[in-house]
Amino acid sequence: MKYEMLYLIDSSVSDEGKDALVSKFETIVSDLGGKVLSTDKWGTKKLAYPINYKTDAYYVLMTFDANGDAVKELDRIAGITDEVVRRMITKAH
Repeated sequence: MKYEMLYLIDSSVSDEGKDALVSKFETIVSDLGGKVLSTDKWGTKKLAYPINYKTDAYYVLMTFDANGDAVKELDRIAGITDEVVRRMITKAH
């Protein structure tokens, strides 16, 4: 199945830290038998509403092919990663 994961990284994280997180999520997908199709770094944007008193975040959209178990594990790890403010995984058509 093809999925998209949009995640928001805390904007106070350094550029190296952001790149490390992006590659961490890409590695998780490939380690679990999936394939990353594309990763679009949208950059820092203003949030629609404050999250944890922050008004902006670094947006990243990753498109990938994977099975359901890989998606669950990716969601779990993103959920316990402190630098990730929000994440959303959806099926792509």
